[in-house]
Amino acid sequence: MKFLDPTNDVAFKKLFGNDQKKEVLISLLNSLLKLKEGKKIVEVEIQNPYQVPKIAELKNTVLDVKCKDQRNISYLVEMQVAKANGFEKRVLYYTSKAYVNQIEIGEDYPHLNQVVFLGILDFNIFESQEYLSTHLILNQNTQEHALKDLYFNFVELPKFNKNEHQLQTIEDKWIYFLKNAKNLEVVPESMNEKELKSAFETLQKYGWNKEELEVYDNIAIYRQDERGRIEQAKMDGLKEGEEIGIEKGKIEGKIEEKKEVAQNLLKLGWTNAQIVSTDLNLPEFAD
Repeated sequence: MKFLDPTNDVAFKKLFGNDQKKEVLISLLNSLLKLKEGKKIVEVEIQNPYQVPKIAELKNTVLDVKCKDQRNISYLVEMQVAKANGFEKRVLYYTSKAYVNQIEIGEDYPHLNQVVFLGILDFNIFESQEYLSTHLILNQNTQEHALKDLYFNFVELPKFNKNEHQLQTIEDKWIYFLKNAKNLEVVPESMNEKELKSAFETLQKYGWNKEELEVYDNIAIYRQDERGRIEQAKMDGLKEGEEIGIEKGKIEGKIEEKKEVAQNLLKLGWTNAQIVSTDLNLPEFAD
């Protein structure tokens, strides 16, 4: 039996926005953010817990889970399957907005706390070959990390190429799960952590109601249509480019042909004026 796709919007939120299974989200955050002992998340408050979305909401395919840990640090977790125009700027805006919304007008700035963004992307965004990267605000000259309130973390799934036998860390296992679960029929033996087993259990179709499956299927269809439109646009652009190239080649060929005729006429003793008068549509040649 194949599992459902964890990158599907409704599946992602059912997995990591479930108030009854917070340990799954905690495991994901601790592993992908590489939080060390003393800073690991032990409890979260999910601010927008999972609810079955309405079909009409499918136009908004951006899914996020907002949560806070015991230190009152805010975490934004987002699954994005296709790069939208201005994606990087939207991430900055979205994270900054979460930061400033922590206080009301007139409240003291020291009340502002860290906001950590985690974007799980089913496309590549950076030139680096790293599939997991962290972005900070650093001093350009000294690399000092003094401005510590905003962290941006990205997982680029297409860059992760480890197979099941190469998985060593819980971080590897979560990324492998996100990228490959939809193609698996059984839970890999190496994934024996209870949080991962719970995640696989959530992706089993029998645990979903009719309304959830209907939304899941509609999201999948919507995404496939979007991919089709993008591919068609690429093909149309390629075809247009080819047609332009062919037409340009024809024009250049005709010009070269006329140049050759003109050169031959010059060798026969024709004057520049005589050649031009033959209506070759060429610039003047030196006598």
